[in-house]
Amino acid sequence: MKRSTKMKAESLDRAFDAGEDITRSLDVGKARRPLRQQRRVNVDFPAWMIDSLDREAGRLGVTRQSIIKVWIAERLAAADSSGR
Repeated sequence: MKRSTKMKAESLDRAFDAGEDITRSLDVGKARRPLRQQRRVNVDFPAWMIDSLDREAGRLGVTRQSIIKVWIAERLAAADSSGR
């Protein structure tokens, strides 16, 4: 396997804009997703809420964790757009 070739940012931008394959110049092992890094939190919910979450998650065919993430993201986006 070939090692990546270092390239200055300006050269990389020009090559990308020209439609060239720049993948050999990228070190994907060091790639990060700003503001998307996971951090664990623990939240205690009442049993009735867990039961409701599980029913809704089952109805939608997703995990409990997925539905919690989506609902919180929707609420935060709504609060952000309303200027809160």
